[in-house]
Amino acid sequence: MATPGPEQINHAMAGFDALYGLELLDISDTDVYAQVTVRDQVKQPMGLVHGGVYASMAESMASLATAVAVHAQAETAMGLSNSTSFLRPITRGVVHAHATRIHRGRTTWVWDVRFSDDEDRTCAVTRMTIAVRPLPAPQKPPSAR
Repeated sequence: MATPGPEQINHAMAGFDALYGLELLDISDTDVYAQVTVRDQVKQPMGLVHGGVYASMAESMASLATAVAVHAQAETAMGLSNSTSFLRPITRGVVHAHATRIHRGRTTWVWDVRFSDDEDRTCAVTRMTIAVRPLPAPQKPPSAR
């Protein structure tokens, strides 16, 4: 099975990622680039990009890249730990993110994510741990049991 590119993943983007506007730019098993355009719906009451946007971007970027890499071994990936530190606010433009894999273990992968503004100033950083687990067995429809 061919590895899906960012265009294919963006086209299939649904749920919360689509709601806040995650756009993948490049994805591999070592690096992921993504962005979110700042709009009023992703800001907190003081006019800053909500911290949950950064945490959500980090979790989705790291989970998707890990899941794509382990799928051929009948495994999947999901967030295990997410620690985000906020360094400077973003109030307009685009939130740029670059995730770098720093550990590839059998059951956990660890990623660092750097968030920057349009002037390439570091605005937040995340350490993201991803759990790698076997894909669940397919469930038989109720009528086949």
